This record gives sequence, C-alpha cells and structure tokens, in this order.
Amino acid sequence: MKSLFVALAGLFAFLYLLNPTLGVFELVPDNLPLVGNIDDATATMVLLGALRYFGYDLTNLFRRRQALDFGTHSR
Repeated sequence: MKSLFVALAGLFAFLYLLNPTLGVFELVPDNLPLVGNIDDATATMVLLGALRYFGYDLTNLFRRRQALDFGTHSR
C-alpha cells in the first residue's frame, strides 16, 4: 500500500511539473514574489523522493565531484 501511495505521489508531482494545462492547474501562481515557485520546488522534492524510494537516486547528480589534478608529477 505504501508503494502505491509513493508511486501516485511521484506521478502527480511529475504531471504537475509537466504542467499539461499550461498554468491553469497551479496551486500557487508563479508570479507571486518569493513564494511563486515553492509549489514547483515541493513537487520536485516529492518526485526525487519517490524515485529514490524505488531505487533511482538522482541526488548524486547534484553533488560536487573532486576535480582531476593534471598538475606536475614528481618522477
């Protein structure tokens, strides 16, 4: 039952981010200063959480990676 709920929440968040109604279906209008994009950020977090629940952890894409050092090497 929990997996079904997580899948439905992820699907709803995905559809909300796709915005197939071209702005008609909007919880908080995007033109409100400072709070206009909170609903989009929340939908993104729900989608990332649902994907992580099912084993697809996309949060590693946003981490800094250590740069390769091509400097001088002592021989």
